Parts: sequence; structure tokens; C-alpha cells
Amino acid sequence: MKTTGKWKVSVQADRCQGHNRCYAIAPELFEVDELGNSKARGDGTVAVALEDKARLAVKNCPEHAIRLTQEP
Repeated sequence: MKTTGKWKVSVQADRCQGHNRCYAIAPELFEVDELGNSKARGDGTVAVALEDKARLAVKNCPEHAIRLTQEP
């Protein structure tokens, strides 16, 4: 489902356990740090073409560490 508005992903570092499912699903949106934990790539802005991947990453995080927020 495509919507208007700017979406951003973020990873809550205190929740991330390094499963890296988000990175496996959307390497365009996430990167892995030196400890093996994921973080948002760049400022976390999600391109329209990657919105579905971002939602899938949120749903697949076993630690519920990923947030997808819409900005006005």
C-alpha cells in the first residue's frame, strides 16, 4: 500500500539483538555495525519504491526494534 508523505525507519539500539532480518530484507534501508547490530542507512528516509520492504522489515524483527514513522 503506497501512501503520500515521507516515511523514515529507525532501529532502537537498546532492543536490537543482531538478528539482521531487516538487513536481509532491505539492505537498501539498513546497515550492520561492527557489533553486528542493525541501524538505519543514512537518515532513515524510505524511498516510495521501498515502502513495502520497510513494512516487511518491521514485521520480521523478533525484538520489535524497528520503527517506521511518517513525517508530514
